[in-house]
This record gives sequence, C-alpha cells and structure tokens, in this order.
Amino acid sequence: MKITKRIISILIIVAVLTTVCVMTTTSFSASGTGTGLASWALKAYNEGWSYVYGGSSAGAVDCSGLIYSYAGGNRGGDDQYYNSSYRGSVSSGIPNIHGLGLFQPGHVGVYVGGGMAVDARGDEYGVCYESAYSHHWTNYFKVPGVSYPSTGWEKFQGEYFYYEDGEYLSDTSKTIDGVTYYFDSDGVSSNAPSSNSSSSESQSSQQSTSNVLKKGSTGAKVEKLQQRLYDLGYYTGLIDGDFGEQTEKAFMLFQKAAGLTPDGIAGSDVDYLYADDAPSYKEVLSISKKDDEEVAQTSEEAEEEKGQEEKEFTVLKNGDFDEKVADVQERLITLEYLEGEADGSFGTATEKAVKTFQGANGITQSGEVDKFTYTVLFSDEAKVNPHHEEATQEVKVQKETQVATRIANTEADLKTNELSQKALSGVTDSLGFSADKNGNNFQFILLLAAMILVMTITFIIVYAREKKKMKRNKHHRFQ
Repeated sequence: MKITKRIISILIIVAVLTTVCVMTTTSFSASGTGTGLASWALKAYNEGWSYVYGGSSAGAVDCSGLIYSYAGGNRGGDDQYYNSSYRGSVSSGIPNIHGLGLFQPGHVGVYVGGGMAVDARGDEYGVCYESAYSHHWTNYFKVPGVSYPSTGWEKFQGEYFYYEDGEYLSDTSKTIDGVTYYFDSDGVSSNAPSSNSSSSESQSSQQSTSNVLKKGSTGAKVEKLQQRLYDLGYYTGLIDGDFGEQTEKAFMLFQKAAGLTPDGIAGSDVDYLYADDAPSYKEVLSISKKDDEEVAQTSEEAEEEKGQEEKEFTVLKNGDFDEKVADVQERLITLEYLEGEADGSFGTATEKAVKTFQGANGITQSGEVDKFTYTVLFSDEAKVNPHHEEATQEVKVQKETQVATRIANTEADLKTNELSQKALSGVTDSLGFSADKNGNNFQFILLLAAMILVMTITFIIVYAREKKKMKRNKHHRFQ
C-alpha cells in the first residue's frame, strides 16, 4: 500500500512539473498572425483597456504588454524590436502590412493599416488610436514569431484585402481569376473575392494572349525576345523559343533597368526592348555601381554627422546648471508645464515638468532631457500641457484660501490687541495714572518700582529674623 502511494505521489509531481514546463515554454514562444495582432490592438482600444506598467494580459497592459499579450515571445519593447529580422525607417514610409510593430526609443505600438496605429501610452492616456505619422515613431518591424501574409486574400475587421509580395494592394485595381477588384487608399477591396479566387496565387490584368509573352509561352516571338535580351546582356541561356524561368528573370531585369513594372510579362512594354535606346546590362551595372558608391558615401557621411551630433549632445538632468537648461525651461514655460523664471538650474520643479511633458507626448517619463525628448520639445508637434488650467485653478484656490486665512488671523490679532489696550487703559484710569505726551505712564512705573523695593526689604527683614530664631533654638538644645 505504501509503495502504491509513493508511486502515485511521484506521478503527480512529474505531471505538475511537466505542466509547468509546457506552460512556461508556451508563454515564451511567439505565435499568431499580423492581421490577428492588428485586430487584438483595435480590440484593446475599443474596449478601453487600462494602462498598467508591467501588465501583459487582456484589459491591463503596458506598451510591450499589448503585443506580448497576443503574440507572446519577447516581453520588452526594445527586445521585440531588436530581435526582429525585418526592420525599416518610418521616414521612408510604413509598408502596407497589418500588425507591424512600431518603435521609438523606450516605446512600441502596433500598425493596424490605413496609416493608423494603436499603442498603450501611459496612466493618463490608456490605449490610444491615432495616425502612425503623428506620434514620432522612428522605425517599423515585424514582430518575431508572428506570421505575415505573402500573397493572397486576407479578411480584416470585416473587409477584404489582397496581399501581393508581402504587402496589401492600395489605390489600384487588379484582375484576379477573371474578376476585377478595386482597392481604395486603405487597401479595402470593392467587393468580396469570388469563390474561385485563389488565396495564394494572383494573375495580372488580362491582356490579349496573341500580344503577350510570359512564362509558358513558346514560338518565334519568344526566340526573338530571347535574342534581344541576349544582345543587351540580360540573357545567357539557350535561344530555344521557350519562355521559362531564366527568360522571365532576364526580362524582369530589363524592366527594372527601363523603369517599368518588373512583372516578367512582355506585353505592350516589349516595344521598349526593341527601341534603339534600350539600356544594356553593362550600362545598368555602371549606373548601379556609381549609385551604390554615392549612396554608401552619403550614408557614411550621414552616420558620421549623426554620431557627431549625438556625441555633442549631453543629457540634461536634475542637478545640472547650464544655458541649455534655461532654454529647456523657457520652452516648458511656453508650453505651460513650468511656472516661474528660467534660471538655468535643473531642480525638482524642472524635473517634474519634464516628466509631465514626456507623459503628455508619449515619451518614457525619465525626467531627463535626452536627444529625443529635446527634439520633440522644440518641435512644432510638441503638445501644450493639457492639465495646466486645472493646476492653475487649484493654485488659485489655494492662494485665495491662504489670503482669507491671513486676513482672518490679522483681524483676530487686531481684536485681541484692541481688547488688551482697553483693559490696560481701564486699570491705569482706575488708579489715576496719567500718561505723558508720548503716551508713557511714568507714574505707574514709579509706583511699581516702589512696590518691588518694599517687598524686597520686607523679605530681607523676615529672613534675618527667622535665621536668628533658628540659632537661638539650636543654642538652647545644646545647653
């Protein structure tokens, strides 16, 4: 019986440990889709989730917790960004991909498409929904472990979107499986996909097959195309009249060089191929090499300039005394985050004002003025203190209360002095004392001095008599 109990106990312990391990592993593995993450972020906004620092569950999240509560994976915002293999700068535009992560130093959000973003911003703001280009996001990234569409239809928030090469189409029309669809500026399809639409393949707008050459085509026209591509240096294969993968890649290279849409389909744009000024592959290589060198040089100069700028900038914090601190104070006063004068001394009041400004502008509330905070502070997008009126009203009420208290205390003091003067005046009048022209009661003072003198003499006489009496009594006891 004892052995059976021990075996059961061991099995229970093993089961518990296994469950814990599985749960732990699950919590650290990312999953989900881009459209799923975007829907999750919109759900957080529509349901009014609270901002809770360190929160990562439905209803209570911080910025990285909003992503983590859906996808798992990395917990911190910086980790979510730096562990991504797909990143880019917002300044060059955000790709048409639902559920991309958005990043700025110390803060992350979710791109939900149509130029909009959702982020859990702070105690005062909760979960926000606004333009992705109005919140100073610096970079976008694919959340590690989350799967994003490649090509095909995606349903998001009840609307249909068509992805091609990893991005949804917008501001265009496209014929897919014989049906033409129109996609607005937000990428929403004019109608739902037909039942025979493929979710993984797309076709270009239909053209007359007699005039179009593409992968799978054969014949003399294909031979002519291959020969022209060979002469220009794009094609190195056999001139066999078979439009295969190598021919397609060669024609796409030409299309890119000529500034055409690189779809690999030789339609009306085939005329550019046979033109006298058609660019050769060598010309493209030469221009490309030159462009690469210029880009590399420009990038290097930009990096050096950026590094020098960052090196020169010193973070301003509590305890600093500087001319730049005075500039920051002036700006904070203008934006109604700070009261008083700009004295160049970074004290507690300035630190508190900086924190309030950072919170109102979606920046991590460090209380220190780093390069990013400084840039936002002096930008046109810097927000005026939304709570300044309330604070001013509160200070006004406090001041009015203090003034009323002082007045009441002063009146009470005056009343007490008045009563004291009356009482003293009554005593002096009853004793018949008179004051001189300066209001001094000399007669009263003389009488008081005489009384003190008489009392002192009386005390000395009584003390001397008592001492003599004590000596006599002592003498009698010893006789």
